[in-house]
Amino acid sequence: MTLELLKCKIHRVTVTEARLDYIGSITIDSQLMEAAGIFPGERVYIVDNNNGERFDTYAIAGEPGSGVICLNGAAARKVQVGDVVIIMCYAQMTPEEARTHKPVVLFPDTRTNKLL
Repeated sequence: MTLELLKCKIHRVTVTEARLDYIGSITIDSQLMEAAGIFPGERVYIVDNNNGERFDTYAIAGEPGSGVICLNGAAARKVQVGDVVIIMCYAQMTPEEARTHKPVVLFPDTRTNKLL
């Protein structure tokens, strides 16, 4: 048996862009991705604190240090620039692994999306 537990979370970042004319995904500042342990192409879950939307997509690495949080494609319809979102990843693990697992939780500056 495996369990699905929170792997990492980027808590409260601000959407900087929403591009409907793109194939799909979320572009995340690559410094945030690396600090959280999110891989390019990895499935991520998004929660919009402003409108309550919850959806999933995959991560694309953005310019390091840019603070970019850009929803692309259909996901762009679920947010507005300026919305505050939470980005989460989950991982499958055995009960033994789950007993010692500690998720990575980042709290970036909500104005700049940069690590404090």
